[in-house]
Parts: sequence; C-alpha cells; structure tokens
Amino acid sequence: MQNKQQKKTLVAEVTKKIKASKALVFANFKGVSVKDVTTVRKELTQSGSGWQVLKKTLLNIALKDAGIAIDVRKLDGQIGVAFSHDEVTAAKVLAQFAKANKEIPFTIEGGALGVKELSIDEVKALAKLPSQDELRAQLVGTLQAPISSFVRVLSGNLRGLVQVLKAIEEKKA
Repeated sequence: MQNKQQKKTLVAEVTKKIKASKALVFANFKGVSVKDVTTVRKELTQSGSGWQVLKKTLLNIALKDAGIAIDVRKLDGQIGVAFSHDEVTAAKVLAQFAKANKEIPFTIEGGALGVKELSIDEVKALAKLPSQDELRAQLVGTLQAPISSFVRVLSGNLRGLVQVLKAIEEKKA
C-alpha cells in the first residue's frame, strides 16, 4: 500500500504527463494478462507514447489538476491511460492491439484531446486518421506531382524533336 506522500508524488507525476500530452486514451484491461499489457506498453513506448495504470481516484485527481473535466470512475473495469505526444498515436496503437487480439477483453473506454472529453467512437475515429508523418508524405507527393508531370511533358517534346531530327538525318543520308 502506498502512503499519502507516495500518492501525492504519483499524482504529480501523472499530472505532469497529462499536461505534456496532446491526447489521452483510456482502456479497460480487466482480465488481460501481464504479458499482453507489457506488449501494449512496449508498442506505445516504441511509438513515443506512454502507459500508466493507477487507481481511478488518483487518476481523477491528476486529471482535475491538469484541467481536464473527466470522471474516470464512470468508466467500466480497470482503467489504464495512454499518453500521446501527438493526437493519434496512442489511439492507433490501442485500437490496433484491440483489433488484433479480439480474444482478449481489452477495450477502449474513452479519451481526451486537449481538455475535451472524447467518446469511444470519437477515439476510434481518431485512430483511423493518418499520422502526422503520413500527412507530410501525402503533402510532399501532392506538391511533387505537378512538377514531375511538367518534366515528363517537356521530356516528351524533346524526345519528339530528337526523333524528327533523326528522321531528317536518315532521309538525307
């Protein structure tokens, strides 16, 4: 059991993580093995996100201290919270894990984007959005397309000119 000072320290650490995060995702992991929770934690860590498990009361205090008005006591089961440095990473990782492991009773229960509370459906919709890197790649492709098309058109004209000159050369030879 933790004493009062340890709980205050834990709440302060979690509050700091919440304030540093752009998005939070709450998941019910009741009945999930330690091995599977460790897998989720590793996947989140690899993506630059984090995972924390603590009592709902302590999580409520940390959320309140961070300025987020969500009551996690209303959520079902044992709640773990995923912290994300961007808007979609934690939601993507947890949704992919839940989808890949349907036999495990791991469910997304809600989340927060900034200080706004998100429903389960909103978190799942967030998980379907492309990441920031994917959006950048799409933007670069979109910007590059007209330029590469222009280069192909110009090279086609030059190729045609070369073929005409070669035909003239063969005719004169």
